[in-house]
Amino acid sequence: MTTFRTIPASKHIALVAHDNRKDELLEWAVVNKEALSMHHLYATGTTGKLLEGHLGQPIKKLLSGPLGGDQQLGAMIAEKKIDVVIFFWDPLSAQPHDPDIKALLRLCVVWNIPLACDSATADFLFTSPLMSGEYLSRQSDFTEYLSRKL
Repeated sequence: MTTFRTIPASKHIALVAHDNRKDELLEWAVVNKEALSMHHLYATGTTGKLLEGHLGQPIKKLLSGPLGGDQQLGAMIAEKKIDVVIFFWDPLSAQPHDPDIKALLRLCVVWNIPLACDSATADFLFTSPLMSGEYLSRQSDFTEYLSRKL
């Protein structure tokens, strides 16, 4: 059974970047500063500090990714507190918190959260007319899964 969740016009957006992708995310965010100003922003650790300085907009800062920020973000997704994730992750470098990264990406799919992992996808996402209005997001019904007998 499918249910729906209304994603508001003013979305709760998580911005995350690995060290080798921080400059790319900063550049993208500055270009999209006006569009981002219409939304509530969240970011992990250093990325949040950098973005806040460049955007002049308050950002709810979580812990650094390797220190639990990715898991904090994953919990917020599961609690339906995040509507969109922009995560410029580094596919070419080993990360000490790789299991957390995979879990975060998995949760985006489980909860049907729009996810951009590069500037091209983020551009497509932000130029979509769906970004500026309410959106009914399909949500899987996990009642049966949650009520199974172990």
